[in-house]
Amino acid sequence: MELWGRMLWALLSGPGRGGSTLGWAFSSWQPQPPLAGLSSATELVSHWTRVFEKRGIPEARESSEYIVAHVLGAKTFQSLRPALWTQPLTSQQLQCIQELSSRRLQRMPVQYILGEWDFQGLSLRMVPPVFIPRPETEELVEWVLEEVAQRSYAVGSPGSPLILEVGCGSGAISLSLLSQLPQSRVIAVDKGEAAISLTHENAQRLQLQDRIWIIHLDMTSERSWTHLPWGPVDLVVSNPPYIFHQDMEQLAPEIRSYEDPAALDGGEEGMDIITHILALAPQLLKDSGSIFLEVDPRHPELVSSWLQSRPELYLNLVAVRKDFCGRERKHEDLAFCPTQAAIQVEQWPLRMLKCT
Repeated sequence: MELWGRMLWALLSGPGRGGSTLGWAFSSWQPQPPLAGLSSATELVSHWTRVFEKRGIPEARESSEYIVAHVLGAKTFQSLRPALWTQPLTSQQLQCIQELSSRRLQRMPVQYILGEWDFQGLSLRMVPPVFIPRPETEELVEWVLEEVAQRSYAVGSPGSPLILEVGCGSGAISLSLLSQLPQSRVIAVDKGEAAISLTHENAQRLQLQDRIWIIHLDMTSERSWTHLPWGPVDLVVSNPPYIFHQDMEQLAPEIRSYEDPAALDGGEEGMDIITHILALAPQLLKDSGSIFLEVDPRHPELVSSWLQSRPELYLNLVAVRKDFCGRERKHEDLAFCPTQAAIQVEQWPLRMLKCT
């Protein structure tokens, strides 16, 4: 996790004004002829690390290692057979590495360059501009699993629990919960057509399509919620847009140019979608249902005040968790994530319980 912290800080503390630095990144890069005198994976990693460092690309070595490993058919450079580190690459492999590396020079996130990434042990397709899942969101999933394990429906009737994910993106949360809760069903909604398409693709890749209902839906349109399948749900889970609007311009070039801003911008106080979810809770939840939200560190106090002003919702803030920054992670589980919110250091997943 320490490596994660360094990676995120480097990516998010970089230049953030509307396009001046990014424009330089695009305009100053010129196509290069095939590299002469470089033939092995180790040499290519060293070369592109130097190029990335010179050009100010965050986490230069990690970027080059992931790209080279991907072309050689592995997820990480360390997982390659040692013999492949020094074995000469084919001209086609060299060309592919050069093309992928040129995309990184244009500040494209590694997840989009590779076209896939792991989340909770699942290999998911990644396609711009669909939101890239963060490692903190894996911890939100683990918290939901803890809650399910403590409730009777963990070993209850078939089809339990019933879960609603608001803003499914790539399907990371929904599919990881389905894969670990074999009796569960999920309703996954998103207003983006690209996200809906990608969630469908990932569900089919993982053969989980029979237990997920994927719906193209703008959750701010309240009438649409009356047509949800399967009735009230046990759990609502969401990593909603929660960045304060004034902080959007501080995001790294990787975010500003490639990810959907609608998946990040939460309005003036980052609360626009959060309050929509909470206001709809009486319609969405079964009695004593729970809502799990990933939020900004400033939000628990704001949410608490908002709920106190709306006692008719019968909602109570019962728990707040900081991001588990101290938890050790294996290198294979690390994701190169240039898209974390710049306005925070830790994420605060938030759980709401409906009072009965």
